[in-house]
Amino acid sequence: MYLNKVFKHIVVLVLVLNFSCNNSKEPLKVEKNFDFLNNSKNILDYRITPKNSVDKSGLMFSDQGAWFAYGFPDTISNYGGFSGPFLMTEQNGIWSSANLSQLVLKNVVWKSFETTSYASHLEHVFKNENLKLTQQLVFSSGHTAIIKSTITNIGKETMVISMHWKNQPILAESLKFSSTKNEVLIKSSKSNASGHLIFPIGTSIKNTDNTYSTAPKNISLKANQSKEINISQTFIFPEYSWENEKLALTTILFDSVLNIRKNEKEEQISALINNIKPEFKDSIYKNVLAKSQLTLQNNWRIAAGELKYEGLFPSYHYKWFNGFWSWDSWKHAVGLSYYDPELAKNQMRTMFYFQNEDGFIVDCVYRDTTIEAHNYRDTKPPLSVWAVTKIYEKNKDTAFVKEMYPKLKKYHYWWYNKRDYDNDGLCEYGSTDGTLIAAKWESGMDNAIRFDDSKILKNEEGAYSLDQESVDLNAYLYAEKLYLAKLAEALQIFKDANMYKEDAEILKMNIQKQFYDSEDGWFYDTNLEGNRFIKGEGSEGWTALWANAATQDQAEAVKERMMDPEKFFSKVPFQTMSADHPKFDPLNGYWRGPNWLDQAYFGVKGLRNYGFNTDANKSTIQILKGADGVLGKGKSIRENYHPITGEGLNAQNFSWSAAHIIMLLTDS
Repeated sequence: MYLNKVFKHIVVLVLVLNFSCNNSKEPLKVEKNFDFLNNSKNILDYRITPKNSVDKSGLMFSDQGAWFAYGFPDTISNYGGFSGPFLMTEQNGIWSSANLSQLVLKNVVWKSFETTSYASHLEHVFKNENLKLTQQLVFSSGHTAIIKSTITNIGKETMVISMHWKNQPILAESLKFSSTKNEVLIKSSKSNASGHLIFPIGTSIKNTDNTYSTAPKNISLKANQSKEINISQTFIFPEYSWENEKLALTTILFDSVLNIRKNEKEEQISALINNIKPEFKDSIYKNVLAKSQLTLQNNWRIAAGELKYEGLFPSYHYKWFNGFWSWDSWKHAVGLSYYDPELAKNQMRTMFYFQNEDGFIVDCVYRDTTIEAHNYRDTKPPLSVWAVTKIYEKNKDTAFVKEMYPKLKKYHYWWYNKRDYDNDGLCEYGSTDGTLIAAKWESGMDNAIRFDDSKILKNEEGAYSLDQESVDLNAYLYAEKLYLAKLAEALQIFKDANMYKEDAEILKMNIQKQFYDSEDGWFYDTNLEGNRFIKGEGSEGWTALWANAATQDQAEAVKERMMDPEKFFSKVPFQTMSADHPKFDPLNGYWRGPNWLDQAYFGVKGLRNYGFNTDANKSTIQILKGADGVLGKGKSIRENYHPITGEGLNAQNFSWSAAHIIMLLTDS
């Protein structure tokens, strides 16, 4: 964690280039068993030549938590570099250029090109009859990407080639060029990040406000001879030291960095595959685990500005999702725990850094609050103890449990202090500002039909509740009590553990009695008095199964409705509301019909909890096969899906969808 104050000033983005020649033909040294390279090859399609600064028609590759990303050019005319970078150093993300550092070979016309992406790096190859240009891009840190260009004479005669670097036009009005000595600088009026593009001493540079070009350099290549040119692009925030990063760059060898990344990704993907359930050993499911890991990787951001720890965006691809959300964070952390528990821990820490004295956790936070304010109007459903417990189960780090336990305990009891209007031990969603919309946001299911007629009630100043008690909220709180008991036992605080278990037993009985409609065979929200169900079958109805709070008979009845093709067993099963409801509207509904994979996972896990494993396996396969683009290569994992057609909806490259795919395939 860092505590530096980030001072507001104009950004200086400087790109760093290093030239080196290497005629060695020594093969790349790699560890054995790099099967993951083939398994993860071209999992996502990064081909895009951006037409403007906010072109989101393609996907972008990032790693190491960098706040910038790249694509492949989608036409041969844009050869000689990678698309971008796409700069998330500006709040909602912009393309700096279609190609900020293009390697130009004079009078060379390429006849073919091939792009290949991996979890570890990007690679493309341009060819004609006499020359081959191979370019690889790998992230050496969360600040720097290195590009190696290898020019090979594949003809029979010696060739002299004139080469230079230039940028394609700057796409964002906020960015301006200047140069000094052997450096090109790019300034932005909308960010305080910085970077460096340093050429060898003596290099001549010409620039305007939005173009630069280096002086031509001639290279001579004999037949079958190659030359390497290494480039590094750095974008760094002021709380980090550019001097330290610059020093590190002087000792970095491209192949060493690439090997480190390959080993890292192999280890991560292997950790996922080694935990896959026996029913899903087929290669298509291994590939979707690789896609899920890569989805989370592309949304990973290091600490910067107001974000004091690293974590994941919900989606870099959607302009409003460039921050950290609490509900998303808990889910991300569980998915990450299977292969990167340290990142999972930091995802938790980044939200609890903002915990209020009374235990409240903010809904969402952003790097730059001069552009986007943190949302303290509501929190999100209580799944943080679940997340910490799952992390603990993976690596038994009691120090992390000790760090988080008092914070989790305070947050848990915040619900009973601020969201229990009638003090009956059953909580309601609500808001801090008294608005109805923020209270609906607090549920995470913003416009679910169960809130169509809700009203807001005042508990005290700064604490308001809806006039209904929600089954999912209280199921989550029931699960939290049992998870808190596990954490307390890990810390040998047995008095607390026994208290949680006793309280959980009482809450379970109340959930079974108040929220279950025996005539419908479904769990519903109720009014505050608990004598009227708020009808409309939604995914909240199976959270009692996920939490193990239902009786076996209740679970059997709920399962029958879940597996009914007219209700929830659709092409993409277990969507947010029953397909036979008159308000079912997946294209316009957000939480009124689409399938969100977190809710689908809760449904599948609920089935497993009560021994319905055949139905759970059948549902998992149908979810993954029915959701367009989840299986196979190229398409991204989406925010949600149309349950009838399978069409991907809303944001691309969505983190919690990827996290829950990991859970679907690995969770017991």
